[in-house]
Amino acid sequence: MSNLGTPFYFQQDLSNCKLTSFPVALFKVMRDVLANIQFISLENNELKFISSDFMTNFNQLRELNLAGNELKKLPDEVKALAHLTTINLARNKFSVFPHQLTELKTLQVINLEANEITEIPVQSLASMPFLKLLNMKANPLRSETQTTQQTVLSFELLTADE
Repeated sequence: MSNLGTPFYFQQDLSNCKLTSFPVALFKVMRDVLANIQFISLENNELKFISSDFMTNFNQLRELNLAGNELKKLPDEVKALAHLTTINLARNKFSVFPHQLTELKTLQVINLEANEITEIPVQSLASMPFLKLLNMKANPLRSETQTTQQTVLSFELLTADE
């Protein structure tokens, strides 16, 4: 079977590796395939931050899984992920909704389950054209945030365990 004419896409799974940062050496090693990597999982590591270099080097990503780390914020360069459709930031240490995500117009799924977020930027999220699902379960959301009129939202908002 031939793949001629069909782009070949790679996945990079570095889950459960006890990483405290993304190995910079991988940028050099993966230089030839960087543009074809569309999915990266760094789930269940010990990441406290993601570098701006990571965001700019992997700006072709469609899916990014950073669940189960110790992230408190994202770099502004996350805006470089112009093709991102899904981001999983569940089980981290976010206390504030990462507002940079609202500028990623291609995002369809945002998972922020089990963080420490109290407010959702509903107005900003409502202007995201492709957003389908925002998972905010297991966050200490303020009661007024939880009772946001779902009728005005164009996406599914999960706030409580159903």
